[in-house]
Amino acid sequence: MSTEQDPLHQPAAPVVTEPVPDLQLQMLVRLVGEDPQAALPLTLVVGGAFLSGHLISHEAWTAEWARSLHGVDDPGAELLARFPEQVDEVVAAKQDHPVPRRLPQWIHLRDATGFAGTGGNVLMPLWRGRLTDVSGWSLGKSD
Repeated sequence: MSTEQDPLHQPAAPVVTEPVPDLQLQMLVRLVGEDPQAALPLTLVVGGAFLSGHLISHEAWTAEWARSLHGVDDPGAELLARFPEQVDEVVAAKQDHPVPRRLPQWIHLRDATGFAGTGGNVLMPLWRGRLTDVSGWSLGKSD
């Protein structure tokens, strides 16, 4: 085989790759999303740090986030309280035709704790992240 025919010696155009979420984790998020009361202990690796909490549905996260804002006395808190619901309404309005059910692109945790190196833990009552940013996961919550 000549060098001209050898694909290893051919100049290659740059290839753009996009992160792909873990299919099993997407299916787990979808399953939990079917029951707004469900919560599943889960530990994730995100950006090299561990994040442990309870996996909840998008609906549960939206309701709890809005509820948490009702107790805030800062100016603008009332405006933000309806924000998650308003986003869902806008998305639904833009979909003027039935859309095939897609796998989830976001993951939601309740009572999350972040662990990174020797620094202190970060406690978060509610957390939302992109599934493409999760590089590893395990069932169960770290103490």
